[in-house]
Amino acid sequence: MDRHLKKVYVPMTETAFYILLCLKKPNHGYGIVQTVEKMTDGEVRLAPGTMYGSLSKMEKDGLIQFIKEEDKRKIYQITNLGSEILQIELKRIERLYRNSQEEL
Repeated sequence: MDRHLKKVYVPMTETAFYILLCLKKPNHGYGIVQTVEKMTDGEVRLAPGTMYGSLSKMEKDGLIQFIKEEDKRKIYQITNLGSEILQIELKRIERLYRNSQEEL
């Protein structure tokens, strides 16, 4: 994995995390927004500008890929590289949680 990409994406922003998580199955931008709102009981709301900017950057960086267009909506899916970066972030979050449960 490219060290630069790892440095850019880990630790991951909440927006990037949820986008990659939601794109384990093909989805479009508005679908991601709806899924994240439902997943977080409305606590996290992805602003369209932030989300579409992130989709564009992630596609350019090879974390997600465009797979087709349906009803004028671009459908994306996570790539192997995106899955690898998501796994690194999940391990980081698990470590943080595990450490928070330990007594000092």
